Amino acid sequence: MNAFSISKTALLGLALILTMLAVFLYLIARTVLFIIEPYLWFEKIVAFCLLCAETFVLIHSIGYFLNVLNVILNPKSNTPAEVEPAALRVYPPVAIVVASYKEPLEVVEDTITCFYNLTYPNKHLYFLDDTRYDTAWDTPEKMEAYKKDVEVLCQGIGVNLFRRRWHGAKAGMINDFLDFVEGNHREGFQFFPFQEKTRNEKEKYIIVFDADMNPFPDFVEPLVAMMEGNSRLAFVQTPQYYSNFEFNRVARASGLQQAVFYEYICEGKSNQDAMFCCGTNVIFRTDALADVGGFDESSVTEDFATSLKFHTRAWKSAYLNKVCAFGMGPEDLGGYFRQQFRWALGTVGLFRTIAGVFIKNPFSLKPAKWWEYFLSGTHYFIGWVFFVMAYCPILYLLFNVPSYFSKPEIYFIFFLPYIILSLTLFFSTLHQRMYSFKDLVQGILLNAISFPVYMKASLLGILGVKGSFGITPKGQSKALPLSSIWPQILTAVLSFAAVIVGINRLYYEREPAAAIIANSCWAFYHFIILTTVLYFNHPEEHE
Repeated sequence: MNAFSISKTALLGLALILTMLAVFLYLIARTVLFIIEPYLWFEKIVAFCLLCAETFVLIHSIGYFLNVLNVILNPKSNTPAEVEPAALRVYPPVAIVVASYKEPLEVVEDTITCFYNLTYPNKHLYFLDDTRYDTAWDTPEKMEAYKKDVEVLCQGIGVNLFRRRWHGAKAGMINDFLDFVEGNHREGFQFFPFQEKTRNEKEKYIIVFDADMNPFPDFVEPLVAMMEGNSRLAFVQTPQYYSNFEFNRVARASGLQQAVFYEYICEGKSNQDAMFCCGTNVIFRTDALADVGGFDESSVTEDFATSLKFHTRAWKSAYLNKVCAFGMGPEDLGGYFRQQFRWALGTVGLFRTIAGVFIKNPFSLKPAKWWEYFLSGTHYFIGWVFFVMAYCPILYLLFNVPSYFSKPEIYFIFFLPYIILSLTLFFSTLHQRMYSFKDLVQGILLNAISFPVYMKASLLGILGVKGSFGITPKGQSKALPLSSIWPQILTAVLSFAAVIVGINRLYYEREPAAAIIANSCWAFYHFIILTTVLYFNHPEEHE
């Protein structure tokens, strides 16, 4: 590393420390202002909700910047240069699997064709058909035709086909397959050995893909090299990359939203041995899965739940920041909302488990790991945070219910350094990873307009509602009726109305000018964000 690189790294590290200091000072200032202001009881409730919402954002901001700082201090971690597939002297058997539930055959064909083209010599290919042929999801003739088409497809390409009696969705299917790997056959088991290669021994590793994920030919070698280099490594996660973004706004924005997560956040988690599995593009050690009893079938985010089991049993995890596969992102708001609802429901539901394990055995994980799990488990409460932040300016401008700005001059002294440093650092660090401002804004906007989905899912999750697994629709792009996006539209209309009232109050009332201007600006900001729901609701673009 040359002197310029060292000075650049040191400067970035200093900026991160100053940013986190600004975050802490702002949080302290906001808390003090809340305590000293003599609000009425109902005003105090609103102000407290806003303080909690801001505190949530500040804590998660600190979590993000700590991950960035961790990556800067460990620049060689999680990079492809660290992986040397040539070091492999032996090639342990690897199971390449995909679990599919009524997926379109053309999607399945692309995926298992990529399986066939993998260059790893000791691979065994499995298509786990989890389609429920015992339920009437179509006419009997069409169901039977689909079933036969799957068999013909697998036989033609040379991929083993596995079926079983349905239970536990994707997690149950993979657990049944793991039993097969161990030499046990559960009731209802069906196996079609279509691959020419004979299976003579238990697979040491299992690589799991979603049905629409297409791995590159060299996907397996670097991951096996990492696993072989550390016998306590339970899994290695790689990023998801969406390829159907060129003419689809939702797919592009959802992919960019994912990209933010798969950069510094995942790298930082991996450096602290706190990376969790994301369900696809991941390699597992079969002995580690056997040790924790397989995948957790009680959660719709079985990958996240199983990661906690690994870590509490002293298994390690890692992340390789190299795009090794590409797939399809949701192509309309309906598909995206269903995907996000499932992720939010399962993640918040697991937060109950995380809290329970922490209370019972706080020393089962190191503090850094607990910190990362609590951040991940609470992420989807962001819907409630956005709701509170959007409606507080509305309440003030329309009904004169204050929530902050007791001392605007003090507020601005602490707010401006915090917001300027935080936004500058967020965009500049991701710019170093070749993401433009426009790219990042698209992901942020799509996330923001999902607030009603996150609110509902997080409420059900914290109440313990399990939910059911569902696939993200592919190959379709439909606009939702306005009745399906009424919370976003209503909030946008109220925000715009609040801006008009704010302008009138400023003209006729004059005081308190600072509070009226600030709330009007926030209301207009939320109005702009929420109107993009109409932009994303028509996702198809022309060249």
